[in-house]
Amino acid sequence: MAENEQTSSAAPRRATTGATIGATTGEPPAGWTPSPEAKASATRFRIIAAILWALAIAGEAVGIFWLLRQREFVDEGGALLRDPDTGLLEEQGATAQFPQWAFIALLVLLVVIAALSIIGSLLWRKANTLDPARRADKTRFFVQNQLGAIIAVVAFLPLVILIFLNKDMDKGQKATAGIVGIVLAVLAAIVGTSFAPPSVEQYTADQSAVIQLLGADEVVWVDGGKVYHVCDEVPAIQTGSEIRTGTTSEAIEAGKIRLTLQFASELRTCGLAVPENADEITEALRAIQAGQVDTPLPAPVWADPTDAPIQIEDAPADAG
Repeated sequence: MAENEQTSSAAPRRATTGATIGATTGEPPAGWTPSPEAKASATRFRIIAAILWALAIAGEAVGIFWLLRQREFVDEGGALLRDPDTGLLEEQGATAQFPQWAFIALLVLLVVIAALSIIGSLLWRKANTLDPARRADKTRFFVQNQLGAIIAVVAFLPLVILIFLNKDMDKGQKATAGIVGIVLAVLAAIVGTSFAPPSVEQYTADQSAVIQLLGADEVVWVDGGKVYHVCDEVPAIQTGSEIRTGTTSEAIEAGKIRLTLQFASELRTCGLAVPENADEITEALRAIQAGQVDTPLPAPVWADPTDAPIQIEDAPADAG
């Protein structure tokens, strides 16, 4: 009796989902694409990041071509001599040294370069979350996701090298400025490195799983957390925050970068059918989300064919 009640309570929900897919799309999406709003936001973040990175490199140029060339002479009073190579007059017996004001300005400049580089990298990574590259395009995927680290190296390495080669700095100034530069460069490079970048293939696999499990590209999420869910009755989203519903693209735009791997227990909680091979689907999604995008995504196997929320034919073997 209880089982019949559970089945009848779940039936209206599944019927609604099936109506949605038939009424709005007819066919499931061919692949994941960012929403227009997410695409626009990603473009805006990339433009701002590029401007900040350009300012960081400009700051490096100021340090190299102006600040590190500052010097002042002490123990003056010797005879003036003409340098035959440059034609300039130099005072014999005078000692050149790096001015203290220039040393302080150099430290400030290093911090400013690091701040510009790090903020730019954070914005660039946000853009890559909203509009990722395809992992199949290996060169673009690497450059797009590691550009922040590359910019950090470009913005710091020449300046740090020239600090250690500067002949007017004393040992204390070189050590302090060099260590500060190295630490900030490493920090900026770490922030700019994407250790587990998302990909179009990952988002497509998550979207495909959602459609095959629910019959439509419709998920739920709340403002906290990093994943989206398959229904709105699971404990994970009973946080008091507003429960939001939308497509996987809209969930990603809201900062939820993947489908929860606890979808099987969530389906049970919401009274929806669970495929018999849920564990296989979970492991495949886990591998794809970890970057193994060549992993096949198993089709759900239902104990009762009528449990399938949507029927999708296999493509011919020679398709594409």
